[in-house]
Amino acid sequence: MISRVTILFVTLSLFGPAVLADDHSPWGHARLTPTEYKPLKVVYDVTTGDPEVLAHVLDRVSYLSKITGADPFDQSIVLVLHGASPALFAIEHYDRYQALQRRAQSLTVGNLVSIRMCKLAAEGLGYGPEDIQGFVEMVPMGDAEIVRLQYEEHHAYMQ
Repeated sequence: MISRVTILFVTLSLFGPAVLADDHSPWGHARLTPTEYKPLKVVYDVTTGDPEVLAHVLDRVSYLSKITGADPFDQSIVLVLHGASPALFAIEHYDRYQALQRRAQSLTVGNLVSIRMCKLAAEGLGYGPEDIQGFVEMVPMGDAEIVRLQYEEHHAYMQ
């Protein structure tokens, strides 16, 4: 005869967490997989002109730096700003975006994060290097910098 324990075991193995789930989580609950991350090389393609969206990107960059060891010798995290994003780093908008600019600058301390801006995009918005905060590095073209970082320096691409 098949015991009740065997039937329970077979039922749980066939249907897994769904048997124990409620009506709102028919598949049970997510499992946390502990993972250790090594230092990475990453380039973020940033085109937003929305300060809230950029603040979210800065949060992600900060957390990535933290969980990968925050080692400026073994990792490289680069934000390449183009599109509408240069305006968020304009000196003339410091009062308006002070918290965002300070947060971005703090990430560049110790060379943990590098922020580069497309000169063409900045010029298209009426800005030159003298109009942008000093912690930002100006590069000739954002797209070319992203491609260079990917192919020459082996950075993973992120948006």
